Amino acid sequence: MSDERKPNEQMEESGGAVNGQEPGQTSKPFDPDTATVDEWKALLAEKEAEIAALKDKLLRQAAEMENTRKRLERERTEAITFANENLLRELLTVIDNLERAIQHAEQEAENHQLLEGVKMTHKQFLDTLARFGCKPFESKGKDFDPCYHEAILQQETDEHPANSVVQEFQKGYMLHDRLLRPAMVAVAKGSRTAGPDAATAEESRAGGTDTAH
Repeated sequence: MSDERKPNEQMEESGGAVNGQEPGQTSKPFDPDTATVDEWKALLAEKEAEIAALKDKLLRQAAEMENTRKRLERERTEAITFANENLLRELLTVIDNLERAIQHAEQEAENHQLLEGVKMTHKQFLDTLARFGCKPFESKGKDFDPCYHEAILQQETDEHPANSVVQEFQKGYMLHDRLLRPAMVAVAKGSRTAGPDAATAEESRAGGTDTAH
């Protein structure tokens, strides 16, 4: 037996749309000439909600664009500031060799003119590096900092505080506010030899123990 129900009735039972309208939605279009006050209020609230959503979306997009602009500007500035980082790091090896030559020549009593020439060349190198924001930093006498120092050995000493830099084998350099190369250093550690005060204290503790026994 064929189903003789009307198409609209079938759509209503299946929960589908009727004439392009969702279930529960009125088919009456908004007519400004006949609309009631409540209908106008409902329309106004709907449009205000749409405006608020669009405004929020616009603000989010503007914030994302501003963050992107700042990130690109920061990356551009860093690229310019540190563009010569690899070249400067290679030049440090030349400066190291000049410093070794100066130290060796200072131990000799000859070739004073050659020594002065090497010192002048060394100074020109340092001045050139400084113009690009690259400068050495002092390490000897400072507390050991793994962010700036690379310890290659420890020395037992009573003349320096423990964990302080007692010798510098290779200078460290900064490029602006970034570490270009850590300093290679020797770090002090406490001597195994106890001082007079420590020995006296140890004898006192031993004497107290014997008395107790």
